[in-house]
Amino acid sequence: EVQLVESGGGLVQAGGSLRLSCAASGFTFDNYAIGWFRQAPGKEREGVSCTCSSTRSTYYADSVKGRFTISSDNAKNTIYLQMNSLKPDDTAVYYCAAVLVRVGETPYCIPGLYDYWGQGTQVTVSS
Repeated sequence: EVQLVESGGGLVQAGGSLRLSCAASGFTFDNYAIGWFRQAPGKEREGVSCTCSSTRSTYYADSVKGRFTISSDNAKNTIYLQMNSLKPDDTAVYYCAAVLVRVGETPYCIPGLYDYWGQGTQVTVSS
């Protein structure tokens, strides 16, 4: 059974940094695409960053390029999102998600394609 448990959210000032963690169980990263998504009040859930280890492909939304980095630690079965130079517009609930993929498959980083989700963690960036 695939399970994802997030942590690391909080309140930071603009320009600060946070590292989100997602503890995964029930699957191996080689067989899944992993993504981070966020949803701000009154807005649709959007893809922030997604990666697929089998294809070594990584996607970042234009709004976070150069500031956010997705990574994983296979030994700890954990996915991370390092967020630097945070802006008030980054304020949202952040979710990690996963979807089973075939070898060579690279799903788009859109919420509707991901099947398994964490509970979400709040990130608030103040001015």
